[in-house]
Amino acid sequence: MPPDMRVGSSPESMKKSLLLFALALTLATPTEAASKAKKPNILFIFADDMCFELIREWGHTDIDTPNLDRLVRQGTTFTHAYNMGSWSGAVCVASRTMLNTGRYIWSANSIYGQTGKELEEGRFWSANMRDAGYRTYFSGKWHVRADTEKAFDVSRNVRAGMPKTVPTAYNRPLVGQPDNWSPYDKSIGGFWEGGKHWSEVVADDGVSYLEQAGKDNKPFFMYLAFNAVHDPRQVAKEYIDRYPLDRVKVPENFLPMYPHKDKIKNGPSLRDEKLGPFPRTEHAVKVHRQEYYALATHMDEQIGRILAELDRTGQADNTYIFFTADHGLAVGHHGLFGKQNMYDHSLRVPFIAAGPGIPKNKRLDTPIYLQDVMPTTLEIGGAPKQPHVDFHSLMPLLTGQTKQSHLKSVYGAYLDVQRAIIDDGYKLILYPEAKVARLYHLAKDPHEMKDLAANPKSKRVMKSLFSKFLAQQQALGDKLEIASVFPELN
Repeated sequence: MPPDMRVGSSPESMKKSLLLFALALTLATPTEAASKAKKPNILFIFADDMCFELIREWGHTDIDTPNLDRLVRQGTTFTHAYNMGSWSGAVCVASRTMLNTGRYIWSANSIYGQTGKELEEGRFWSANMRDAGYRTYFSGKWHVRADTEKAFDVSRNVRAGMPKTVPTAYNRPLVGQPDNWSPYDKSIGGFWEGGKHWSEVVADDGVSYLEQAGKDNKPFFMYLAFNAVHDPRQVAKEYIDRYPLDRVKVPENFLPMYPHKDKIKNGPSLRDEKLGPFPRTEHAVKVHRQEYYALATHMDEQIGRILAELDRTGQADNTYIFFTADHGLAVGHHGLFGKQNMYDHSLRVPFIAAGPGIPKNKRLDTPIYLQDVMPTTLEIGGAPKQPHVDFHSLMPLLTGQTKQSHLKSVYGAYLDVQRAIIDDGYKLILYPEAKVARLYHLAKDPHEMKDLAANPKSKRVMKSLFSKFLAQQQALGDKLEIASVFPELN
């Protein structure tokens, strides 16, 4: 207590002492705390297998996502955010390796087995943020070959690529047969393993971290990764009940069977595709989408808990929030169920950015890669430019410094059996093993239902796109021999 605040001191003396005491406290504030007020926090929320359609605010789907809707209104949406594809059947492995190392697909593939070394030598997202002065936190799905204990200051409940497979989740429902699967049967494990739904565990960790970070002198970089909405799509019955089958629509581009499924490795041997029966039925697609939507709504509620805690702890005004997913998912589009394809439902993801200086309720159709979030946060956090990072900061687009994307065209690849390029409103899909090329005018045909490749008038466009693809292929180090497969496009 200041000496002049003793009992019996004059009012004038007490007032003077209070002012001097307050000034002393101000001067005694640690410089770290002062710098924290200037350097913003970063909250990265990551979904799994979430198609760009699964946010109600965007008008694609009749789905309940009130918290993500609010985030959309609070920030800027990139409507055309893409994943480049994968060198493996587990597309999430490639997507997350690109995200955390900052490298384009084939460069990321070349160092995939050495990501631990990349981390140790500082060529890693969380390491860069830590070097920039951030306390780093992680919870949820990782699926990267690096130790989270070394990658983050704090990590809890690190999950594998997916909850353990539940056999009854596959090849269902069959016509005229009982469906033995129950998404709310907690006894079969999966998302229920451990006794609490994994999405709720991520939210619990997020809330705990935010309370802890609010007392810290350092800004935070928080990476919260849901396993939802990946299968097995398990959630409490109340969420399933929100989506009676007469509310669920079959995709406009539904097919009983994709014509090239076997030669593009999307046939019955692929785990994701085995979830639904062959041939596809409208009923089976509706049931799987019912569970897909229910799990998304449950995840949305958990995201709401995290955002509410950000507000409660008084950190919202100084925090950038990014929400996206590692890739999309078909769930009945084009007769496909998985993400191992070059259609927009599987390449495109939701992408929302909100925070200081970012326009509210704005949408940009400029194409980006979802992994551009990594260098964006490095710029926000004041980290030095990293020479190994191939992706680009989105801050010039978000702040209106430019309207032009760094992307001239979007590249896509899956194993050695699929390639794609998106440019000037068109998409060219190439299947080298099947010797098939498909062309879609995305601006006029967003559901990719009308293949224009057989139209002689399309040859000029296809040749132009193929030339651009070959240039991209060379620039990215894509070694697949494809030029000789399509001599008519050279």
